[in-house]
Amino acid sequence: MKIDPKEIGTKDLHQFLLASVAPRPIAFVSTIDKNGNNNLAPYSFFNAFSSNPPIIVFSSNRRVSDNTTKDTLQNVIDSGECVVNVVNYDIVRQMAVTSIQFDTGISEFEKAGLTPIESDLVKAARVKESPVNMECKVKEVQPLGEQGGAGHLIICEVIRMHVDDVIIDDRNRIDPHKIDLMGRMGRAYYVRASGEAIHTIVQSVTEISIGYQQIPESIRLSKILSANDLGRLAGLKNAPLKENFIKLINAHQGVQSIIAGPKKQENLHQLAKNVIDKEDNIGMAAEILWLADSL
Repeated sequence: MKIDPKEIGTKDLHQFLLASVAPRPIAFVSTIDKNGNNNLAPYSFFNAFSSNPPIIVFSSNRRVSDNTTKDTLQNVIDSGECVVNVVNYDIVRQMAVTSIQFDTGISEFEKAGLTPIESDLVKAARVKESPVNMECKVKEVQPLGEQGGAGHLIICEVIRMHVDDVIIDDRNRIDPHKIDLMGRMGRAYYVRASGEAIHTIVQSVTEISIGYQQIPESIRLSKILSANDLGRLAGLKNAPLKENFIKLINAHQGVQSIIAGPKKQENLHQLAKNVIDKEDNIGMAAEILWLADSL
């Protein structure tokens, strides 16, 4: 299937884009209008783009249906500030209520049963129920088009963060399981970023690895190992040394029985796969695989 953005309706292209660029974090943006009314709206065109200075960006798009803009856009233009709150599982359904197109001047805080609390440095209120609030000054609003679906990049500098102590771990970092964030996908689909959905992937970015091409061909072409398994091998700092093979054979009874029998390479690959999946020991798995290649 090929899609030419110029030959497909904006509504359909919008859905293909959102289903492909996912999951996306959700900016729960609170603003205040010229009359002092609180406004609250969610935006999933959102991310962090700099740490020094701390810059986050979200986009308020023109509505596809009638090319109108949202109250948030006018409020940030008028006030030059906002608060970006995060959305966790506990408030995701309340967040959904705030996406309804209420009339201008109506407080989404009240409609969704959320609590506005005073910020330190900006006039816009924070969401009490959100575990992280970022008070922001708006540095720039960049229009990306004039037709329905066109975005407005709202570039914000974070001037103060409020982080609930409850979500902090013993290393003084945010625990992903405790913050329990929600992400947006295409259409009505969301994802909960906690529990089994969270994976720890440790890969040094400063130490040079052996790379994919340094993996022996017999291992690269294995019908047992997955692409992710090969990726972990490619990330190793050093390939296993042949002088360690004898030690491996003597220490591992499973290796001894396999090399004494038929289908040595296939069975060693399966053993290595088991070590990766069950023991999460990529070093030992690599030794078994390089031994198999040497036989």
